Amino acid sequence: MPERSVAAQPGVVSGARRAAGTMFAALYGELVPHAWRDPDSELDAYSMFYHRSIAMGWLDDTSAGGGIEDSMRRAPGLWGTNDAGWAHPLAAAKAGLISWFQVGASAVADDRPLPVQPFLRCAADATARAGTPTLSAVQLLLPVQGLDPASRPPYAPVPAVLTVPWFAERDPEARTPVEVNINSGRDPAIPAIAQQLTDHLGRLDQDVFTCGSHGVAGQDAVIPPPLDDRFWNGPPLHGVVLRGELVEWSCDAVGWLAEAVADCAAHLGIRAPLLFTVTRTTVGPAGGR
Repeated sequence: MPERSVAAQPGVVSGARRAAGTMFAALYGELVPHAWRDPDSELDAYSMFYHRSIAMGWLDDTSAGGGIEDSMRRAPGLWGTNDAGWAHPLAAAKAGLISWFQVGASAVADDRPLPVQPFLRCAADATARAGTPTLSAVQLLLPVQGLDPASRPPYAPVPAVLTVPWFAERDPEARTPVEVNINSGRDPAIPAIAQQLTDHLGRLDQDVFTCGSHGVAGQDAVIPPPLDDRFWNGPPLHGVVLRGELVEWSCDAVGWLAEAVADCAAHLGIRAPLLFTVTRTTVGPAGGR
């Protein structure tokens, strides 16, 4: 089993070579444990996420330690693993948290989005090793401060748009109503650009998310995150809620939307982490992968 990093601290990942910032995911809903799985297994959420990240080639191997020469020989990945778990001491009592994962995102390439889709893929795969999940909400901390809008090439001002064809061959009946809460914590920055952000998303050449309306939200409109406020600028006092439809209810679609929102927010001058929460607003078939 991999050795964990030192006690988790805001924005700190041991041995990271370059970092965009802390990225955090919390999955909410229900998890039916696999009957065959040993509940006392040493393969916990951290271990499974760590090994899945390695298998997919997404782990920044510098997080594994070693000397300077060793780290220079290793290929940089998308993140360095920091911590994970099934429960969290800061989780709201009735929120339905089933798993959480924290990484230090590596520096983002000019023509690539924040790696939220692969991050959620690893999170979903690790969770599914423990049981069958039915997701009701996905919550993310997005290190928008790690994005440089000026470095984006002309053909990819919002790089996530380049991957829209992945969602093209989907059953129209899979479209799912959702609420998307984007929160800037104690800073009222997001409510101040709510209309611009909605317009920016609406101008993208995509139908992964169609926005029907938006409204300014307060603290009561978002699931209290299982995060120390020092990780971003909490608590979540200032946000906006977008109401619309996702092409499907999946971590892939949620991750794509998070990537697009992060770049749109960065283009509009946001330079701080954002809390991003997508909640399914209708009950549908079990799933969440």
